Amino acid sequence: MAAVIAIDAGTTGVRSRVVYATGPSEISSYREFTQHFPQPGWVEHDAEEIWTAVLTTLQEVISQLNEPIATIGITNQRETVVAWSRKSGKPYGSAIVWQDRRTAGRCEQLVDHLSLIRQQTGLVLDPYFSGTKFAWLIDNRNFTVDHDLCLGTIDSWLIFKLTGHKSFVTDPTNASRTMLFDIKKMCWSDELCELLRVPMQNLPTVLPSSGHFGSTVEHGALPAGIAISGVAGDQQAALFGQACFTTGATKNTYGTGSFVLMNVGNICPEPQSGILTT
Repeated sequence: MAAVIAIDAGTTGVRSRVVYATGPSEISSYREFTQHFPQPGWVEHDAEEIWTAVLTTLQEVISQLNEPIATIGITNQRETVVAWSRKSGKPYGSAIVWQDRRTAGRCEQLVDHLSLIRQQTGLVLDPYFSGTKFAWLIDNRNFTVDHDLCLGTIDSWLIFKLTGHKSFVTDPTNASRTMLFDIKKMCWSDELCELLRVPMQNLPTVLPSSGHFGSTVEHGALPAGIAISGVAGDQQAALFGQACFTTGATKNTYGTGSFVLMNVGNICPEPQSGILTT
């Protein structure tokens, strides 16, 4: 029986687990990584440390496998952003974590555009989301904004590394949390990218969550040629994992925070006070 390896890159650590068609196995590996708080309200991660944790846990579960690996799936902490070089694969400084509040002032400057943001993204204007974090990186980190620059969430960073710098991609569940993605047109928004001064050319290509995101290159025990064919942000993945397949089905996940999500079916609801559409 072929095995599927699920990578869960969360806020405080990474777990890789083997899953079969009959359900999860006992083959699992976990590594925590460091939380950095350089200033009040700032939260950062070392993107290379996250990558090392992923690679280590993958190699540990693969070393216990006797079956072939069918595919790899990824779920990840959402909104956390990384800037890196397409050529070298090295990050430009630390990742800014979803909990980080350093861009609160920038959000206040955008309040006149709240309606546009709400209508296109389904989100509220808040430093929680990735858009103003990307803008902060562009304004404050020492890199040139050209074709070599990659701006992505954790899924994009890990796929890029797993594929040997070949795939710079994301999925709609992660893109929809950036405050730059039009959830009705299902593409990056020209208006919002221009508003936040985040060049669209530096954002990843958006593929279906169940699409083909590339194939691995060899990394020690991790063999080359394994397809990465399932990617979703952690809370949307949890909605699916808790079998909320019908309209109205709802889950609440208790992790680093508490997250309530509902399956609203095929119709995108209009924004309502206190409710996000994602």
